[in-house]
Amino acid sequence: MFALGFLVRPLGGWLLGRYADRRGRRRALIGSVYLMCLGSLLVAVTPGYDRIGIAAPVLLVIARLLQGLSVGGEYGASATYLSEIAISRHRGFYSSFQYVTLIMGQLLALGVLVLLQRVFLDERQLHDWGWRIPFAIGALCAIATAVLRRGMDESPAFRSAAADQRTAADQRTRASQVPHAGQGAQRGGLRGLLDHPREVLTVVGLTLGGTLSFYTFTTYTQKFLANTAGFDNQTAAAVCALAMLVFMLLQPLVGLLSDCVGRRPVLLAFGVLGTICTVPLMRALATAASAAQAFILIVAALAIVSGYTAVNAVVKAELFPTEVRALGVAFPYAVTVALFGGSAESVALWTKSIGHEGAFYWYVSACTAISLIVYLVMPETRKHSRIPAD
Repeated sequence: MFALGFLVRPLGGWLLGRYADRRGRRRALIGSVYLMCLGSLLVAVTPGYDRIGIAAPVLLVIARLLQGLSVGGEYGASATYLSEIAISRHRGFYSSFQYVTLIMGQLLALGVLVLLQRVFLDERQLHDWGWRIPFAIGALCAIATAVLRRGMDESPAFRSAAADQRTAADQRTRASQVPHAGQGAQRGGLRGLLDHPREVLTVVGLTLGGTLSFYTFTTYTQKFLANTAGFDNQTAAAVCALAMLVFMLLQPLVGLLSDCVGRRPVLLAFGVLGTICTVPLMRALATAASAAQAFILIVAALAIVSGYTAVNAVVKAELFPTEVRALGVAFPYAVTVALFGGSAESVALWTKSIGHEGAFYWYVSACTAISLIVYLVMPETRKHSRIPAD
């Protein structure tokens, strides 16, 4: 079920990315949160198999598909919007808050689960019906977010591009010309995206090592501490939660650093350190003797990953022109995350099951090395941004 959401992310990235480029970032952001609300609500209220039979798992699959579509489209629209509304000299800082909110959501979800487990419900209640509560809370939060987003202003870059397109259309109408591709405004959609193959490949290569490292040291680490390092589940959860809190606080600092020194040096730091340090960090974490040691190792790993997470959104947005920016950010990113980020835990558990868990460490390191090559040849987007200057 977890992997299913990742599989439909590319479709969500295409649909909502294209919608954001045609109708506006604000509308796409509102649409994505409605999809998430509907998906979470379906999970919360769907009766069990004993009451409605096969319809129960079918509805849960539909709910997961809606959530996957939402997340796939949310990334491109939010990355584009944050980058376009920010002051030029502070784009890295503002766009870094995308991962702040992502990590904050994970921490809040973990907090709700801990409260339910330790304060409000016993294990039987949680198993029988309590697991629905986080999804109901998520649906309510999505409704509140939708209300807030309806009050947002559209980004200046999109408004300017839309005005230029209307002017060009008016001129063609007055001249009684039939519009066709290559005349007037730039092409949008996938056809327009194909006009920027280098940028698309840059997004794929830029994301490859970053997304794999992110899911390795966030989603998978808790299982790794329990299954490999030998910590109990509660200790593993507490260590990971504290490390994620530090990780969240690092994002604006690294984003601000990228505004001072550039995006490329920050990505290069992640690429070099991730390639060199992933294997020794994972080996050390596997033999961690205490919770404090495990915490320090995970924070060190996440500090390295911050070189990717804090700046990847703004870098991708700065690569593309306005008319294909949201789609250019969302679609290749979603494809790469579906292939590598979503499969990280499965690959890790498979290598462990065949007795070669260390192979996964080298796999993460090798993918980061591929991204490092991309960072070495890509342009410095802070100096050559395609987002109009304020």
